[in-house]
Amino acid sequence: MVVKPEWLRVKAPQWERVGNVKEILRDLALNTVCEEASCPNIGECFKAGTATFLIMGPACTRACPYCDIDFEKKPKALDPTEPTRLAEAVRRMGLNHVVITSVNRDDLPDGGISQFVQCIEGIRSVSPQTTIEVLIPDLCGNWDALETLCQAKPEVLNHNTETIPRLYRRVRPQGNYQRSLELLQRTHEVAPWIYTKSGLMVGLGETDSEIRQVMQDLRGVNCDILTIGQYLQPSQKHLNIADFITPAQFDAWREYGESLGFLQVVSSPLTRSSYHAEQVRELMQRYPR
Repeated sequence: MVVKPEWLRVKAPQWERVGNVKEILRDLALNTVCEEASCPNIGECFKAGTATFLIMGPACTRACPYCDIDFEKKPKALDPTEPTRLAEAVRRMGLNHVVITSVNRDDLPDGGISQFVQCIEGIRSVSPQTTIEVLIPDLCGNWDALETLCQAKPEVLNHNTETIPRLYRRVRPQGNYQRSLELLQRTHEVAPWIYTKSGLMVGLGETDSEIRQVMQDLRGVNCDILTIGQYLQPSQKHLNIADFITPAQFDAWREYGESLGFLQVVSSPLTRSSYHAEQVRELMQRYPR
């Protein structure tokens, strides 16, 4: 049994702290990546009244060996009521900033972008002051779909590179490192007002120099925001952890990222893609577009 170091131990969330958020999600039959992907920060985020909504799921058309979301070759048809239900959840929770992500839907011609757009429009209709972040798949390189999403004007577009190129075949067998970089580059070109974001998980056998090279590559495509966090093995069926990265190393990567010109680098053992995502509102005030 792998023993987690002290810095990765978090208190179990208490029901009274997370119950209200859970009740809203159950009432509106919504999924969150917080629950589906077994995020270690669920207690902190639910206590603060924030959640990252997972649309078009809960099953995914890809079977990445690091991910705890269920795999399904033939997922269900899209639910036309989902955007309305999601918007109602945002209204009830009084969210200032919302993150919308999705499973991969490679079965759909546009990768599910039409559902993202409807969710954005639904939120804007009931809570126009809420800033919106979308965390999207690579769309199999469908750049027309990407442009459609950009036209809906989310404030932040996040696409995770996840790992270093050398590990892609093992970690993201259906992904493509250059395609992920191109997605972020095209977003910047098509919609320079959108803040672009990406994330890395570490502890799978990468080296410090390889992580720094990915950071340079991301800045090379004008990525604005970067998150770096420790990979945690969801079960014995998933990829093994190669090593636990120390907080000091995460601090070093944050400092290096800031020196490269990222507007924000969130780097710590428990960081996840949407961790403290609400801080982007402050970032937008400091670096307006």
